[in-house]
Amino acid sequence: MGFPKGRRRLVVAVVALLATAAVAAIVHRVLAPAEVSTVARGAYPAAAQPAVGVVGRLPVAPLIVDARLRVYVAHRQVYADRPVDGRHRTTPYWSYRRWPAELVGVVASGTTVVSRWSDGQLVALDARTGRVAWTADGPVPAEEPTSRRTGAGTVWAPAGLYLTRTLDGRAVLVATGSGEARGVDLADGRELWHAALAAECRRDVGTTPDGQLVGVETCAGPAAVEFRDAATGKVTNRWRPPGAAGELVVTPVGCRSGRSECPALRTVAPGDAAGRGWLIGPGGPAPAPALDRLDAELAGDQAVAVVDGALVGRSARTGTELWRRADLGQGRIVAVQPGRVHLLTDQNDLVTLDPETGAERSRFTLNAGSDGTGWAPGAVYAADGYLAVERLRRPVDPDADDQRYFFTSEPVIFAAT
Repeated sequence: MGFPKGRRRLVVAVVALLATAAVAAIVHRVLAPAEVSTVARGAYPAAAQPAVGVVGRLPVAPLIVDARLRVYVAHRQVYADRPVDGRHRTTPYWSYRRWPAELVGVVASGTTVVSRWSDGQLVALDARTGRVAWTADGPVPAEEPTSRRTGAGTVWAPAGLYLTRTLDGRAVLVATGSGEARGVDLADGRELWHAALAAECRRDVGTTPDGQLVGVETCAGPAAVEFRDAATGKVTNRWRPPGAAGELVVTPVGCRSGRSECPALRTVAPGDAAGRGWLIGPGGPAPAPALDRLDAELAGDQAVAVVDGALVGRSARTGTELWRRADLGQGRIVAVQPGRVHLLTDQNDLVTLDPETGAERSRFTLNAGSDGTGWAPGAVYAADGYLAVERLRRPVDPDADDQRYFFTSEPVIFAAT
């Protein structure tokens, strides 16, 4: 005995409707926009005092935050571990994940970590707890990040995401992309300004330490360097190097991190033998011939460069030679940070010197375990006395997949200097 034909059809219809509703609920649960915040459970760590030398190796690129944490990125996640001088990556101290947006950039200042997502959303996290401090709308990124599996480009030099500080001491986050720029107060996420940018005839250079967003603009004639006040969004100056004509390539120099808070520029125009260095100040860019060399770096007030096999320190303002070290071996400057110049020799020894005096602070071989030194340096990051270097397989093939491109499965070597 069964259901009458009419009732059978009704039961089938109800079952089908319930099944459809269940599937819809599951699909919504899986695909609906969501965020998962896993906050810290343990105490905020103290600043470490590691011994000089190689700390360890990591599978992904670390961003040092407050000299206490290492922050990393994944496709849809930003997370931190501790201690900052841990030999290996450890269980996350805190984690923040969004769906379906993709993570495209991270910057940090003090105890604030700001992540930028493919939908333009800006999310600030308190590094001490991992809790969301604020969220803000930002411009949709103009391009997708091209980071390989280490995520170095996303955390060490994120495109279109910059930090600076205004003359009155306010920390400002600037995000650019999709034909606009926005300035956000880093303390609370309040939007300070937004401005339209002509994406087809302008590109970012970075920010200065005194609250300026710098770009190269070709919309109104020959290429010029545009300075925009990060507190108001207003253009304060359009400048061209004297005698420059036609195209102009501008590179930031001496940046605190990535392309943020850069106190100098190097310009290259048609006819330049190399480049022309400029210190950025209230009266506009001032010539700094000691920074003309394409391999010259700025550490504090000193310009440092390898000249005829010797590492030379000069006054960036006057060009006066302050010190010379011809005893370090062949190598190149890979990074600078306050109070430190990092030279990597051809044998992958890391030599760290005081930029004011040229005195050696430390020297050791960049080798972890039995890995050896038969690698080429890739992206490099330095902060709070630490240095991280991507190790690439020789000969370097930029078109190779990650397995062939990187030296090992843990390609980032991490050291205290």
